[in-house]
Amino acid sequence: FWLKPSSNFLPGLRQKPPPRICSSAMTQQVQPAQCESSPNTKKMKEKAAQIRKSFQRPKFWVTGFGWCLAACAGAANVIAFKSWNLYASHVTGSTSAIAFRLEGYHQGEYVSGSLKEACLLVFSFLCGAYACGLLIDKNQVHFGGKAFYGLALVLNSSLLVSAAFIPGRLLPACLVAAACGLQNAMCTSHFGAIIRTTHVTGTVTDIGSTLGRISMIYIRKGCRCSKLDDVERAEVGVDARKLAVLFGLWSFYFMGGLFGVYMENIIPGPPQRALLLPAAFTGSVGLFYMACRQILKDYIKKLERERFEADLKEAHDVLAHMGTRLQDLERNDQSVVELDEDMGHMIEALHEVEADFENLVRTHSRMLERQESMTSKGTKGSAAV
Repeated sequence: FWLKPSSNFLPGLRQKPPPRICSSAMTQQVQPAQCESSPNTKKMKEKAAQIRKSFQRPKFWVTGFGWCLAACAGAANVIAFKSWNLYASHVTGSTSAIAFRLEGYHQGEYVSGSLKEACLLVFSFLCGAYACGLLIDKNQVHFGGKAFYGLALVLNSSLLVSAAFIPGRLLPACLVAAACGLQNAMCTSHFGAIIRTTHVTGTVTDIGSTLGRISMIYIRKGCRCSKLDDVERAEVGVDARKLAVLFGLWSFYFMGGLFGVYMENIIPGPPQRALLLPAAFTGSVGLFYMACRQILKDYIKKLERERFEADLKEAHDVLAHMGTRLQDLERNDQSVVELDEDMGHMIEALHEVEADFENLVRTHSRMLERQESMTSKGTKGSAAV
């Protein structure tokens, strides 16, 4: 978890700290058993740091945008059911309906209309996700590149607007399903699989399993926080951060559905006219991104640099504090337990610096790749001339 020696900055952080040695001065106040258990304590600290690093909570703007999209999907799904008695994003239910209708057909029941509806809804959702793969062919969020995030959002808005005005029942429902597939694929592929914005089955599953893990940790320790070791505290902390994201998604999806029901009763005209509200949000965001892509790109880079500088300053402060603690330890004023706690804080701070540094290096490498691509294209054009 330490920064590699090949990095050209943070020279003071390249080398690993010296191993903890139980000196004669320390053994006068610390029991031998504590000195023998120090390697285990160190391994536990390292494992806890790895657990904390295993989950990087999405940035605030990513989380907020995902929650807003979940609200739009919740509203669209409710409005589709109120208008045409069909759930647009309920692919699980539509797939089950296909199996149910096939069984009815085998029994001699005439259900071709219902079977066609279920098949077309699933196919429309699939087509929307396929369109997302054509427009955005990266597995990481990459602003300012060749990925058409703005166009994807505008296309989502266009599908919802078309569904709001096209007469009929099945065709507008399929358009809403395609919009949901496009949105869900964009968010799942680029914000991480934890963010699903068009359905909450997996979200509620993750909430339940996460709560179960946290509860089991506390049950094993007799529901006492003081008995938790470093690894268990790290696991609880990571799961708590996951719960914050997941519960926000579920809440916004629910509030979006509630908002869609009331708006369907307020907006004049057919019920599907309420689809214009989520369409207005996704369309305006998409147009804003297309118009101000470079400004957003520079702003996000600025936020990443500021975060890196703040984490770097925190790491320097922790290292300075550790030096003071070591001097106090030599004077037999501090205990090994307190030193272990400070070591854990230092490891966590260095992990944050490492993650921010990797983000900056990744961004810089992308810029170099684009410059090389543009240079090679210019060279080929000159040669052709």
